[in-house]
Amino acid sequence: MTAERLDYDWIVVGSGFGGSVSALRLAERGHTVLVLEQGRRWEDGDFARSSWQVWKAQWAPRLGMRGIMRISPFRHVNVLTGVGVGGGSLTWANTSYVPESDSFYRHPQWAGLGDWRERLAPHFETAKRMLGVVEPDFDGPSERLMRELAAELDAPDSYRTTPVAVFMGEPGVEVEDPYFGGDGPARTGCLKCGQCVLGCRHGAKNTVVKNYLWLAERQGAEVRAGRQVVDLRPIGGADGGEGWEVVHRATPPSGDRQEVTLRAGSVVLAGGTLGTNELLLRCRERGSLTGLSPRLGKLVRTNSEAITAATAHSKEADYTTDVTITASIFPDGETHITNNTYGTAGDANSTLFTLLTCGGTRLTRPLRLLANLIRHPVEAVRSLSPFGWSKRTVIFTTMQTAERSVSLVLRPRRFGQGTVLDTESEEGGVAASYLPVANRVAALAARRMGGYAQSTLPDVLRAVPATAHFLGGCVIGESPETGVVDEGQRVFGYRNLMVVDGSVMPANPGVNPSLTITALAEHAMEGVRDSRPAESSAWRTESH
Repeated sequence: MTAERLDYDWIVVGSGFGGSVSALRLAERGHTVLVLEQGRRWEDGDFARSSWQVWKAQWAPRLGMRGIMRISPFRHVNVLTGVGVGGGSLTWANTSYVPESDSFYRHPQWAGLGDWRERLAPHFETAKRMLGVVEPDFDGPSERLMRELAAELDAPDSYRTTPVAVFMGEPGVEVEDPYFGGDGPARTGCLKCGQCVLGCRHGAKNTVVKNYLWLAERQGAEVRAGRQVVDLRPIGGADGGEGWEVVHRATPPSGDRQEVTLRAGSVVLAGGTLGTNELLLRCRERGSLTGLSPRLGKLVRTNSEAITAATAHSKEADYTTDVTITASIFPDGETHITNNTYGTAGDANSTLFTLLTCGGTRLTRPLRLLANLIRHPVEAVRSLSPFGWSKRTVIFTTMQTAERSVSLVLRPRRFGQGTVLDTESEEGGVAASYLPVANRVAALAARRMGGYAQSTLPDVLRAVPATAHFLGGCVIGESPETGVVDEGQRVFGYRNLMVVDGSVMPANPGVNPSLTITALAEHAMEGVRDSRPAESSAWRTESH
């Protein structure tokens, strides 16, 4: 196929960590690039001022909410994902850890392909530099609480402050681009308001909109918001060797149902674990991509995550003096616990929490909650009041490298025609509906704070875990019999088709995966050929 018959050299589906890295690296190599994103574009001042502004905070477009976070309940897990230009980085808590566990780097799924600790090391450094990762000396009430918890868990030396992708300049003072020699946007020093997950209104959070995507657009990449990709078809031969047709439309429930077909020489799928898996599953279902690996949708992981909280009774308590996540505890070789605060703007989140409830099945766990409410009526009543909850609360995210997974599948709808994305169990068992260590931490914290411990209400009522770190389904493998993409993240059975997002990760990293997704994207893009010599640039030659 000649270039004249193509609209773009590359089309990138999704604009999060993987999509933004791809857009920049492809554009600076001289390729024409289009990024398609189903969410809207956000300016700093557009983000919600508080969690009560659900139309800006939550993504449920059929209900009139076009915010930045989508909550997707499945049979075995509740999944939280970011939506909008910038993807998950919009709702990201800035946490930027390099995984330490050998169980990640030496997982059998990809260990035979090389030494991944060594292979990814330089790309982690690039990712940290591009995202402006620093490790400030946080020392507020939330951090002091975490130190005390580390001691109670017999792991005092495991406490560490969190590396975060935030511009920690003089608070509230705007300066010219401090990262890319003037090629990037102006930035404002962090105010430590703790509202990072709602979207940073102040220009301090280093979302990919401030680095990778910003630079990609200035290299000529085009970003179209509000577009949902619905089909992907090879041009000419069945393997995509002559290019691809990418079919997209206005994101529902837009009244514009007209589908637009664009042609590209190559495609990067970077819609996140949910978006990429569903698109490929539907393409296989409708017959446009019948050669995909039978492993598609398999080995989907939750980072073995549990979310709990502790709230102080005292109205004078204040845990809002820092960014969202500032400290970590590693009580054993497979467990990582972080603190989370929402500043004064997260009171609406109290509606998602209830009294701490342990264990049980989908039938018995709600009954255990009812028993707790009857046994502790004063705390039950207090937990119903949202006023001042955010200021007085520390949320704990517990992650593990435990070997559990589910599959993503298309099931017939219970009502109506067609299919819907859902999960099914795999051998080895699904992620636990609660983690004992997570409940213990919440209970210990509540005692020290003079308050009460909490579980998330959806987890208790449905007896399934919640995760913001949904990974896998298009995992790296040695062959189509073991994985969906090869070590360069190229889709087995096809040419010029790549997956560059968290769906390729073959194991739980046990820490926030954003930096790892970014490093894997840098690794994948390293294997893409230039279309012309790249122009010299100080930030470019240092970072890649």
